[in-house]
Amino acid sequence: MLILRRFFIFGALLAAIGVYGVLSFSIARRTREMGIRFALGAKVSQIFLLVIRDGMVLVGAGMAIGISAGVVAARSLATFLYGVSTSDAATFVVSTLVLLLVALVACVIPAKRAMGVDPITALRCE
Repeated sequence: MLILRRFFIFGALLAAIGVYGVLSFSIARRTREMGIRFALGAKVSQIFLLVIRDGMVLVGAGMAIGISAGVVAARSLATFLYGVSTSDAATFVVSTLVLLLVALVACVIPAKRAMGVDPITALRCE
């Protein structure tokens, strides 16, 4: 059981690093856009929610693909499972909620960085 926890923690860490990396890259490329939004009067909360929404849309698409692939993989691996149902809804729900929480935490760091964009500096950088 201890080794399964380690795999779970390692998988959650990899998911967080991946979401963080993609969002950080996306926000770095959109620095000028954030500066324009601030210059036109966008509030800090609007920028924060914009970044979180963009990240969670990406995560939602990945979750839909992952859950579909998980159901198919569980059915094809049914002969290798002992004492576990292939349609265990609790496992799918708990793992999805945990990964959503990890992804949300990974989205907050780039969102906070986007909130601190100075409009003048962002518009001058290009």
